[in-house]
Amino acid sequence: MKLASISYYPVKSTAGHDVTEAEVQPWGLAGDRRYMIVNAGGGVLTAREEPRLLACVALLDRNTLTLTGPHAAPLTVVPTTGTSTVQVGRTPVELTDCGDAAAEWLSGLAGRPVRLKWLDDPTRRPVNPDYGRPEDRVSLADGYPLLLTTTASLARLNDWIVETALERGEEPAGPLPMSRFRPNVVIDGVAEPFAEDEWKRLRVGEVELRVSKGCDRCVLTTIDTATYTKGKEPIRTLSRHRRRDGKVWFGINLIPDAPGRIAVGDPVVVL
Repeated sequence: MKLASISYYPVKSTAGHDVTEAEVQPWGLAGDRRYMIVNAGGGVLTAREEPRLLACVALLDRNTLTLTGPHAAPLTVVPTTGTSTVQVGRTPVELTDCGDAAAEWLSGLAGRPVRLKWLDDPTRRPVNPDYGRPEDRVSLADGYPLLLTTTASLARLNDWIVETALERGEEPAGPLPMSRFRPNVVIDGVAEPFAEDEWKRLRVGEVELRVSKGCDRCVLTTIDTATYTKGKEPIRTLSRHRRRDGKVWFGINLIPDAPGRIAVGDPVVVL
């Protein structure tokens, strides 16, 4: 097995970037989801509620973040000294505001008042203690430092989606791209689809990681990233083939045991 691709997302719920190598830090890939958008009430706003956020491309050059989008000229973000506490998942987290210019730029894209927040200290947010150790930390990802998927599982899911469409008398759509699932690492060469469900530990290049839990999927996977419209797949088909405990599952969440670097083509070994 080998590492087929690496992706990171500087601002939660905006467009991602494919890279050939990355630094794995205790809380996730370097630069991954250290920024997030909040609504007028100070609550987390994601592309689940506002798909137009996916049109934002956040470019991170060391410590400089630049926002680009279809509605305005690019903007370089300058965080302020103001902070506020935002409920991120199960944890209240102190975040730094990124200023009025970023708020105005993103509000124009979202069509509603929003602000951009920055997690300046990634050690602030622990992972769910039910699935991690007391010292484990995570950035602003949904719950865990890295998300892994496999090409074998996506191929099987796309086959199932075609079967579902034909059984319903529908014209099958084209295969779903892996980007719908927003993984950090994609593994190629897995012998069986969904073999990752049984993994407990693995090594990617020089980095060893623990599997915390499977990844239950939400409506974000149904958004077409080209049109920003919602459809039925893959949730409809996952509900048929991959439903348990009232949720649907695709991919696994990982926690690194130590920092290190990974690169596309690195060998992957299940431990």
